[in-house]
Amino acid sequence: MRSLLSLFLTALLSLFLASAALAEGSTKVQGFYLLTDYPSVTLRPGSTSTVSLELDNRGMAPARMALHIDGVPKGWKATLLGGGQPVGAAMPGTDSNVSLQLQVKVPADAAKETHTLTVLADGGGQKLSLPIDVALADQLPSKLSLEAKLPELKGGPSSSFDYQFTIKNDSGKDLLVSMNAQAPKYFDTTFTESYGSQQLSSVPIKAGASKDIKLSVRPPGMVTPGNYPITVTVAAGDTTATAKLKLDIVGQPHLTLAGRNGLMSTGAEAGKASTFPVVLTNDGSAPAQNIKLSATAPSGWRVDFQPKTVEQIPPGQHTEVQAHITPSDKSLAGDYMVNLQGASQGQSASGDLRVSVTTSSLWGIVGAVLIAIAILILVGAVARYGRR
Repeated sequence: MRSLLSLFLTALLSLFLASAALAEGSTKVQGFYLLTDYPSVTLRPGSTSTVSLELDNRGMAPARMALHIDGVPKGWKATLLGGGQPVGAAMPGTDSNVSLQLQVKVPADAAKETHTLTVLADGGGQKLSLPIDVALADQLPSKLSLEAKLPELKGGPSSSFDYQFTIKNDSGKDLLVSMNAQAPKYFDTTFTESYGSQQLSSVPIKAGASKDIKLSVRPPGMVTPGNYPITVTVAAGDTTATAKLKLDIVGQPHLTLAGRNGLMSTGAEAGKASTFPVVLTNDGSAPAQNIKLSATAPSGWRVDFQPKTVEQIPPGQHTEVQAHITPSDKSLAGDYMVNLQGASQGQSASGDLRVSVTTSSLWGIVGAVLIAIAILILVGAVARYGRR
C-alpha cells in the first residue's frame, strides 16, 4: 500500500513539472525581430540625422539577414550603418542582437510632409519590415543633456576638485550653450575645455554633437570638513539641463614649528648641552598624529628631543617639546644654524634655529696665561742677549 502511494505521488509530481515546462515553452518568444525606440521622428530640411535600430535573434540559430531600405523619397539619402560604416547584412547570434543606425540626409528643398521609410531584413526563413515615419519641420525644439562622469569627489581642503562633463545638443540646430555652477559661498568655480586651460562661460555646439567640459572647484582655505552640494546648469534659449554634484572635504593636519614666542635663536657653550623650547602648532582641520622630531646640525653636534615623538595634536592646538643642543667641543665662537623638523602623515614643518656659540672662560684664562708666559720669555731673552 505504501509503495503504491509513493508511485502515485511521483507520477503526480512528474505531471506537474511537465505541465510547467510546457507552459513556459509556450510563452517563450522566438524568432528574428527588427526594433527601434523611435518609429516616428521629425527632421529639419538640409540636415542629417540617425535613428537607432536593433536586429534581435531570440532562440534561433544564427542566420545572415540581408538589409535594405524602401520608400526613400527622390533626392533623399538613406543608409544603414553598423559599427559606424555602411552595411548590407547582419548576423546576430542566438539570444543576441546587432545594433544598427538608419542615417537619413534630407535635402534643403524637401517638401514639408511626412514620408515613410521601411527598413527590410530578409533571411533565416523570415522577412522583417520596420516602417519609420519621418516628418519635416523648419525649426525643431532645442534639447540639451548634461552628464557628469564622476559626480562625487573627495579630497582635502587644499585639493582642486575637477569634474568632467559631456554636454550634448540633441536638437536640430546649432546652439550657443551657457554654463553656470552654484557652489557654497567663497568656493571658486571655473569652466574650461576638457583638455584646455582657457576659462569659458559658454560653448558653441553643433546640432546632434556633444562637447566635453571640465569644472574646477577650489574651496576656501579655512573650509570646514563636510559634504557640499554643487549644481551645474547649462542653458540655450529656454532649454536647460542640470547636474547635481557632491564635494566631500575631509580634514587634514597642518603643522608649523617655531620657538617660544616665535623666537628662533638661542645661545650655547661649546661642549655643553643647552635647552631650547620648540612649539609645534596644528592649524589644520584634523588631528596631527605620531609627529616625529629630527634635526640637521653642524658636524660633531648633538641634538636630542624630549619627547622624541608627539602622539597627537588636535586641530587648533599646540604642544611644546624640548630640544637639547650640544655643540661640538671643538666649535669656535660664532653663530651656527640648526634646522629643526617635525613630520606627521605626509605633513611636515621645519625652522632654522640660530645658535650663538661661546667658548669656555677657562680656555680664555689659559690662553692669557700662555700669552703672558710667552711675553716674559721674550722679554727675558731680549734682556739677556741684548747686552752682548
